[in-house]
Amino acid sequence: MLNAKMIGDKIATARKKINISQAQLAQRLFISSQAVGKWERGESMPDITTLNTLSEILGVDLNYFSESFPSEAPETPVMKQPVELPSKKEQKKLNWDMSRGNWVDADFSGLKNLHEKFSSSNMQRCKFIGSDLAGLLLKSNNVDNCDFSGSDFSRSHIQNSHLANNLFKGCSMKETEFSGSHISGCDLTDADLTGVVIRSGGMDKSTLANAVWNRTSFKETYLGDMTFEGEIEDCYFENCAFKRVTFQNATLTNTFFKCRSLKGIRFINCQADRMTYEFLKSGKADLTGITLLTA
Repeated sequence: MLNAKMIGDKIATARKKINISQAQLAQRLFISSQAVGKWERGESMPDITTLNTLSEILGVDLNYFSESFPSEAPETPVMKQPVELPSKKEQKKLNWDMSRGNWVDADFSGLKNLHEKFSSSNMQRCKFIGSDLAGLLLKSNNVDNCDFSGSDFSRSHIQNSHLANNLFKGCSMKETEFSGSHISGCDLTDADLTGVVIRSGGMDKSTLANAVWNRTSFKETYLGDMTFEGEIEDCYFENCAFKRVTFQNATLTNTFFKCRSLKGIRFINCQADRMTYEFLKSGKADLTGITLLTA
């Protein structure tokens, strides 16, 4: 039989090893920080499905939570100094695998060929400026205050990850899919989000100046405290929740809205084609500040 106090102690130990707070862990599990606190105090216990997700986030084996497993969480490398990247010749020989790491203040600018080798890691204040991260699989990661400016994320898959206060300025994110992930306080100025799909997660308090929105889809996603501007073309909002979302100086064409409520959206100096306008009208959006495009 599992012991709630023992499980709680192990969760707390592993969480502190990767240097994330109870609130950060809760966000990645889509639960309250109070629930995590109860686990760590032994007042309640996560179910087996949640334990499996916890093991991925914390970078431990599922057996870590059994009584027979040592209570000490496995050590993970901490990178506190900038690392020197290998030469191009050396890079061709290396098979990067940075999964299950605790990376702090590391400089990986110019990194290439990472692909699926970066899951279940904690990254804080790291630099990936101008990196080729195309086709990346980022799964169960905590990425906080990192700089990815000018990097290529095209055709990547970001799953069950927490991205907070990161710089994605000028990044190419074409055809990238975010699922079960939360994007908060990030700067996506000049980022290209053509064909991006964001589903079953959240996006809030992020800067979207001059971002490219073309064939971008938001499905079952929370959107809050953000301003969309510029051309919004062939985009898709389905079953989304909006809170203090503004479309300002934007032109919306062929854009689909199918949500329970659009009351959390306001429009300032916007234009829309007939189809988009009717979608918004049907959803009882406040159409003040939006006019029909002339043929």
